[in-house]
Amino acid sequence: MKTLLVAGATVITPDGPAEALAVRGERIEHAGTVADCRAVLGRVDEEVALDGGVVHPGFVDAHCHPVMYGQALAWVDCRPEVAPDIDSLVALLGEAARRLPPGTPVRGFGYEHRRLAERRHPTARDLDRVADDREVYLMNASGHGGVVNTHALRQYGITAGLPDPEGGRIVRFESGEPNGELWDAACDLLTGPDGVKISNHGPNFHLDEPADVMTGHVRRAQEMFLAAGVTSIGDAQVSRRELETYLRARDNGTLRLRVSAYLTSALLDTAADLGLAGELGDDRLRVAGVKFYADGTLGGWTAYFPDGYASDCCHHGQLYHAPEEYIDLLGRAHRLGLQTATHAQSPYAIGMVLDAVEKAGPPSGRRHRIEHCGLPTDEQITRMAGLGVIPVMQPQHHLRTGDGTITAVGELGHRYNPAGLCARAGVPVVFSSDAPVAEPNPLEAVAAAATRTTVLGTVLGDESLRLPVADGLRAHTTAAAGALRREHAVGSLEPGKLADFTVLDRAPSTASPAELASIRVKQTWIGARPAWTA
Repeated sequence: MKTLLVAGATVITPDGPAEALAVRGERIEHAGTVADCRAVLGRVDEEVALDGGVVHPGFVDAHCHPVMYGQALAWVDCRPEVAPDIDSLVALLGEAARRLPPGTPVRGFGYEHRRLAERRHPTARDLDRVADDREVYLMNASGHGGVVNTHALRQYGITAGLPDPEGGRIVRFESGEPNGELWDAACDLLTGPDGVKISNHGPNFHLDEPADVMTGHVRRAQEMFLAAGVTSIGDAQVSRRELETYLRARDNGTLRLRVSAYLTSALLDTAADLGLAGELGDDRLRVAGVKFYADGTLGGWTAYFPDGYASDCCHHGQLYHAPEEYIDLLGRAHRLGLQTATHAQSPYAIGMVLDAVEKAGPPSGRRHRIEHCGLPTDEQITRMAGLGVIPVMQPQHHLRTGDGTITAVGELGHRYNPAGLCARAGVPVVFSSDAPVAEPNPLEAVAAAATRTTVLGTVLGDESLRLPVADGLRAHTTAAAGALRREHAVGSLEPGKLADFTVLDRAPSTASPAELASIRVKQTWIGARPAWTA
């Protein structure tokens, strides 16, 4: 096997800094002095002489949506930083419509209604100003729904007489006519008769396109992850669309990231019928488990609060499954030997997950996860520690939407993403981006957890909720690898593990939260091969 010696930068290892890294094939054989590494390898086939900085473990993004992210990157950018009001949204989408061939759908991504000047969602009437001869779809930043124009409502048969689907919502004008907003399972209506349908098993963002276009989306998303130093990811909602796309990319040699796929729970019966028990795949692409949903999003006010939201006591959000149904679903996955990853934001939904895990029986290495885990109580954090449940959080969410969360749920919003409390209770905190909801940027996530200050300058909660930089880095490397059950292969630089690393211009572990933003990624390597260079 080919040997590689990496030197010229400080290598960050679990045992402290080293001068060099010795690699045989795709795996690390030794980290130590240059002389020791040469001696261990015997013959050095390739030597990489870096010009300073640090060789850092590749970051692990345990919860993201790369195919959706690549697709969103190809759509019109409608984030608040780009479009601060509805007129700006209409102008951006209208410009795209003029560039596209007649009849081609116009799609945008990233609006956040609470950060628009109007403090409301756009409606079909607003989007009719973009085009009335084709579909216009503007997806919310949460990915859990969005708004379509009147043409799309007619195209997909969404009328006043159409009831809300189970697990979804069609928002209506006072007259009863749909106003263009579609949430969660209602987005099944947009995928067409042959498209992916997931019913009440989560939001449907699985809009299909031709195979070559889908492969391009993965390639585009990969560049963004690699540029951020990310080498392994967990795709947290995989349908046939995603799996087909990953398989094509793997087979044609364009899949560079290591992908752990979590099948949508709509496919649980299929997985059982196929005899899927535990993990399936290899170091590049593997099916890791099943993704469930308990409730909705804090940003979309669909997270479930039985007593109502602080800002609207008559609004409760939603559950995707009745508690008894969810307990049965998770128990089935557990008995199959599958790891589960459940989206849960509110205390009620988090409690529902913990009850289901407790009733499923001994964890036996499953490492059941709670995705987002935005607002756990102290008692629930203690239960997580006892049950071995892993919270997979996204600090970039509270960075950008913390103020909106306080508006929605009141003072409880100051607890959003209580990473510090979880760590002190012995719960292994894991960080991720949830891209495209946030850009893959591990250093930004670590800084956001350390300061808990929103983009509007609001400091969320007290110091007990914060997570120091060093712990935050572990949350995006070793702990995240553990959440994927891949700690034997990735997450740190030590003998026997895959040579997945990123070269940074300086060490993040000694930087202040404010200094993290200025640290540059210079190179990213996967399996001892360069995958990205600045």
